[in-house]
Amino acid sequence: MNCTADEDAGGGIPTALADGPMLTSRIIFLFSLTCALAVANVYSVQPLLNSIAVSLNVSLGITGSIVTVTQAGYALGLIFLVPLGDRFDRKTLVITHLILSVLALAAAALAQDLTMLLCAMLLVGLMAVVVQLVVAWSAMLAAPRKRGQVVGTVTSGIVLGILLARFISGAIADIAGWRAVYLTSACLMLLVSFFLAKMMPATARRASGSSYFSLLLSVFHLFITEPQLRMRGALAMLIFAAFSMLWTSMVMPLSALSLSHTGIGLFGLAGVAGALAASRAGVWADRGQGERASGLALALLTVSWLPIAFLDASLWWLVAGVIMLDFAVQTVHVINQSMIIAARPEAASRLVGAYMCFYSAGSAAGAIAATQLYALWGWQSVCYAGASVSACAFIFWFGSRQS
Repeated sequence: MNCTADEDAGGGIPTALADGPMLTSRIIFLFSLTCALAVANVYSVQPLLNSIAVSLNVSLGITGSIVTVTQAGYALGLIFLVPLGDRFDRKTLVITHLILSVLALAAAALAQDLTMLLCAMLLVGLMAVVVQLVVAWSAMLAAPRKRGQVVGTVTSGIVLGILLARFISGAIADIAGWRAVYLTSACLMLLVSFFLAKMMPATARRASGSSYFSLLLSVFHLFITEPQLRMRGALAMLIFAAFSMLWTSMVMPLSALSLSHTGIGLFGLAGVAGALAASRAGVWADRGQGERASGLALALLTVSWLPIAFLDASLWWLVAGVIMLDFAVQTVHVINQSMIIAARPEAASRLVGAYMCFYSAGSAAGAIAATQLYALWGWQSVCYAGASVSACAFIFWFGSRQS
């Protein structure tokens, strides 16, 4: 479907194919850093579940709901906040999200019971969608022939944020407790918002007579009219369910082996290969090799659960499996985003927001399923379920490719 830069078919929302200065390496780095810090807020809780359970006097199984609630807030933000990036000043939206994140993180640090913590984490997840605003912003500023590469580079920051969040939050918790993790994050978010305010010019959108409700309806219109969005969104839901099943539950068997928070967080560094893959995956998408790379990555994702299942035999098996899984997931993730934005660049924010709804749903389902499976039947049941979900993703990709 072809649309002008001024209006898309989803409801007449004015857009522009370029809304700011050309990207420089310094701006790309700032975007990557912002995404790394923001997304870390969603994942830093995972090594802390045991400590939170003890501190707030709740069962370990229930602490999985903290991850789920955070992902639920993220999903709400994707639906109700991210689409605004296609209409209003992205700089203002991004900085507003960052400041509100600071307040939500401070509330999480001060939570005295599970209910208060859940409410704070819901807001943390809601504001963390600033990541998707930044991804769409970077895609709009990039030259079309390098859009996948730029999206991949910014996504590399996201992956590093996810991985380092586990290690750093675990280290901080070992030194000063889990509450210090959120206070530290609040300070960092405040600092990055200052640099964005100083370095980035405003990117004002043209006025529109369309209502906020029309803007939201245009997102659902994209679900209906864009087959690439539906297909790639379904893949995102499956691969991030598998991703979340590993990273949410892995802390439990490692804790049973008497590893410290820092030791558990170190396993996140094994997934740095995923961050390295992300940038290259964008190049593959730019060269028209995205489909082939997706299939190979999904096959690797399925196989990765075999060494992960041998965690009890050797931690080196887990390291190998983590590297394989993160590489596969992030490769598919970058290619997914590159392909859907290339289909409708004038609707970048809404497309990314709609796509990430699938991501959030998969992550939430994977988190709650993994914690319950581990509580009932142990680590092997998590691995069987993760491998099954990964295989379903490969089968879905293969079937969609043949249709």
